[in-house]
Amino acid sequence: MPDLAGKKVLAAVSNRGVEQDELKKPVEHLRQAGAEVVIAAPEAGQVESLVGDWDLGEVFEASEALAAVDEQDFDLLLIPGGTLNADNLRLDADAQRIAKSFAGSGRPIASICHGPWLLVETGLAKDKTLTSYTSIKTDVVNAGGTWKDEQVFRCPANGYVLITSRNPDDLDAFSSAIAEELSS
Repeated sequence: MPDLAGKKVLAAVSNRGVEQDELKKPVEHLRQAGAEVVIAAPEAGQVESLVGDWDLGEVFEASEALAAVDEQDFDLLLIPGGTLNADNLRLDADAQRIAKSFAGSGRPIASICHGPWLLVETGLAKDKTLTSYTSIKTDVVNAGGTWKDEQVFRCPANGYVLITSRNPDDLDAFSSAIAEELSS
């Protein structure tokens, strides 16, 4: 595992509905490698996760509100999935601002499962190749992106790196790809 000391990752989530393991596993992986990971949501405080978009999962702590985040302080943006999470984030003006800022400054974004909905909504999927949960394939294509059915995909097009994965089964490869990107 690479040494990620000195790297900062912003995990953007909604206060309810993030897929538990799509937040927990990458955050744990990155923290074990030495990265600082900050969880931010529309409101600072509790983040209620779900398992399989249905069952209640663990509760996490958002240390910052998305509106208060200075995204320039971070090296990578992590957008976990969960249908409710992704649908809420795609409509959140602060989440949109943060995603556009990362892409505009050439910093990497990593997103899994339904998380790419935020990229679709902001126009950041256009001319990108990515993977996601299969149910949003049409949204990606309609937004001008190219969809692939792969465990993890890294796309450097349009001036920023986008790392995507399909679902919780891909979390080990997804987490490793993020760590590798941060170590380069």
